[in-house]
Amino acid sequence: MAFNVKNEVLLRVYVVLATVVLVAAAIFTQAVKISVIEGEKWRSKGEDLYIKEVPMEAERGNILTEDGSMLATSMPFFDISWDPNSNAIDTAFWTSKSFDSLAYYLATYVNPSMTPGAMKEFLWQQKQIGKRFVPIKNDASLSEKEQITSFPLFNLGQFKGGLIVVQKYNRERPFHILANRTIGYVQGDSIMVGIEGAFHDQLQGEEGTQLMYRVGGGMWIPLENLAKIEPKPGQDVITTLDVNLQDITENALSNAMVRTKAESGVAILMDVKTGAIRAIANLGWTKEGQLWETYNHAIGSATEPGSTFKLASMLALLEDGLIDLNDSIDLEQGVTMYHDAELKDAYTHHYNRVPVKQAFGMSSNVGVSRLVDNAYGTKNKADRYIKQLQDFYLDQPTGIEIGGEAEPFIKRAYNNEDGWSGTTLPWMAIGYEMTITPMQLLAFYNAVANDGVYVKPYLVREIQQYGETIKKFPVTEVKGRIASKKAIHQAQELLEAVVDSTWGTAHALRTDAYNFAGKTGTAQLNYQRLKDKTRVGGYQASFAGYFPAENPVYSCIVIITKPKEAGIYGGAVALPVFREIADKAIATRTELYPVLNAGDKVAFQSNQLPDKDAGFRTDLQYVMSELGLDYFNKSDSDWAALRSAAPDSLKLLNRPVVDKIVPSVIGMGLRDALFLLENKGLRVQFSGGYGKVVTQSITPGTRAAGQTVYLRLG
Repeated sequence: MAFNVKNEVLLRVYVVLATVVLVAAAIFTQAVKISVIEGEKWRSKGEDLYIKEVPMEAERGNILTEDGSMLATSMPFFDISWDPNSNAIDTAFWTSKSFDSLAYYLATYVNPSMTPGAMKEFLWQQKQIGKRFVPIKNDASLSEKEQITSFPLFNLGQFKGGLIVVQKYNRERPFHILANRTIGYVQGDSIMVGIEGAFHDQLQGEEGTQLMYRVGGGMWIPLENLAKIEPKPGQDVITTLDVNLQDITENALSNAMVRTKAESGVAILMDVKTGAIRAIANLGWTKEGQLWETYNHAIGSATEPGSTFKLASMLALLEDGLIDLNDSIDLEQGVTMYHDAELKDAYTHHYNRVPVKQAFGMSSNVGVSRLVDNAYGTKNKADRYIKQLQDFYLDQPTGIEIGGEAEPFIKRAYNNEDGWSGTTLPWMAIGYEMTITPMQLLAFYNAVANDGVYVKPYLVREIQQYGETIKKFPVTEVKGRIASKKAIHQAQELLEAVVDSTWGTAHALRTDAYNFAGKTGTAQLNYQRLKDKTRVGGYQASFAGYFPAENPVYSCIVIITKPKEAGIYGGAVALPVFREIADKAIATRTELYPVLNAGDKVAFQSNQLPDKDAGFRTDLQYVMSELGLDYFNKSDSDWAALRSAAPDSLKLLNRPVVDKIVPSVIGMGLRDALFLLENKGLRVQFSGGYGKVVTQSITPGTRAAGQTVYLRLG
C-alpha cells in the first residue's frame, strides 16, 4: 500500500517536471525565434511605435517682379513647446532663480494673462504630472522665436533645456491684392492657380526628413541628434510684372469700378516689342462689397468683344486688297437689314456715304458690316475672311504660362455645327457670334502696334536659385507678320483716326502731351433678338490700343463689364481707364518723353528773345551767360538794357543814370527801380503786384525834386 502511494507521487512529479521542461523549451524556442530569427522585424515594429520619419517642409521659392520687388514669399513661423521632463535638465534648475526668471519672462512677454507666480506654479505642475510636451507659443514670428529662445533655460536648446521648436512656412504677399489672381495659389495636389500653380514644381523645393519620437498624449518631438535630410528650398520665379505699372493699372481700374458700379473689370498692359506683361488686373466684388481679384477674366473669360473686333475685319479687307482708305461706304443713316434682322449703329445720325476711315472712326456697325458682307458675302469668300482671322491668330489661345486660358471661338464658314446663319458674317464683322479673351485680343492689337510682328504674351522671365539664373524664357516671335506692312500701316492709320479725328469715338480724351491710338468697343451681353426689339442683359465697354502712337512702347486693353452708372459705351467707361494708365505710365517713364535737345540747337527768333529788359549790367550779363544766349555788348555803364537786334540776336545797351535827373526804370525789376529812384530823393508808389516796370508817371530826364513816382508792374 505504501509502495503504491510512493509510486503515484513520483509519477506526478515526473509529469510536472516534464511539463515544466516542455514549457521552458517552448519559451526558449520562441525567445530565440523572436530575438534572433525575427529580431529585426520586432525591433523595427517597436521603434515604429516610438520613432518615425516625418517629412520636413521646404521653404517655397519667391515670386518677384522684374525689378526684384517681392510679390509672394514664404515667411517662417514657429510652433514652440517645452519638455519639462527632459533628462538633460539639471535638477538644480527647479530650485534656482533661473526658474523664477523663466516664469517671469513667459508671463510678461508670452502669456500676460498669467502672473509670474501663476506661471511658475503651472510649469511645476506640468513637471510633476510627467508632461513631455507643454505648448509655449504657436505661430510665433521670427522675432518672437528669437526672444523666447533667449529666455533662461530655453537658451540651452532642446537637449539641455527641453525646448522644442518646429519651423513651418506661411505664404505672404507684401502687396496684398496687387496681381493677386495672377500670382495665384496652390491647395493640395489638385488646385493649381496662377503662377503659383503653373510653376509649382520649381517653387515647392524638395522636402527633407526629420526623425521624431513619441511622448505622452500622442505628441511627437524631433530628435535633433539623429540623422535627417535637410529640405532644399524652392527656386525663385522672376515675372515680367512691373510693380509701379501694376499699381497704376489696378488703381485706375478700381476707380472706374467704383465710379461705374460695374460687375467686373479687366486691364492688361503689355510691352509691344517683347510681349512681356507689365501689369494685369482683374477686379470684381466680394459678397461683403469689397473689390477683389475674384477671377482671372483677362485669361479665363472668352466673350463677344463687340466693336474692338472691327479692327480685325478692316485688316482682313486691307490685306486682301478689297478696300482702300479713300473708298466710301453708305452708312444708311445708321440702320440696315440683313435678311429679317435689323442692325443699327450705337448713335443716331444722318450720315449716308462717308470715307471708310470715318466709318471705322465713328465705329459704325452698318459701315463695317456692309464692307465685310459686300466683300465676303458668298461661301467661298467667307472662307477667305475666316482664313484671315486665323492668320491673325485670333482662333488660337496665346499659350500664356498660367492655366485656365479659355479657347477662342471663331465659326467655320457655313458650318451648321458652329451655328453659321445668314446673319453670322455681318455680325461677326462687328464682334458678335464669336468669342475671345481680353489677352487674346490684346495680343492681336499688340501685333498691329509692332508693325505686324506677333509676339507671344508671357508672364515669367526667368527661374533663379540663390540669385543665379537656372532658366531664361526668351521672347517668342511667331514666324512672319500677320499681314503686309502696307495693310498694317493702314490699320495703324485707322486707329490713330479714332483718337485724332473730330468724329472719332475717342477724340474727346485725346491729349497734347503724347499720341495714342486705339479702338472703343461696346458689346451687348446676354441679348435676345426678338421680332420687334433686342432684349439686352447688360453691356461690356472696352478700349484697346497702344502708346505712344508714333513709336509704340505699351499696348493696353481695358474691359468693364455691366457698368450701372456713368455710361455704358467704351469711350465713356473704358477709355478713361486707358488714359489714366497711359498718363501715369508716361509720367513715370522718362524714356517715353521726346528728348528736347536731341537735334541741332535752334536759334531763337526776336519774338522769343528778352526785349527791353533793364537792370544792373553785371546781373544781366550773368543771366545771359547762364541761359547760353549770345549778345553784342555795347554797354560800359553800371546800368544797361537789352534790345533784340536782328531776328535772332540781342544787344546790351547803356541805360544812362544822371545826377538829380529822373532815370528811366522801364523794364527793371521793382528792387532795382526803388534803388535808383529813392537814391534820387523820389517817393515811389507802385501797383500791379509783380513783374517788371511797364510804366512810370514822371518822364525820364525830368529834374528830380522829391516828387512821387507812380510805377505799374506787369
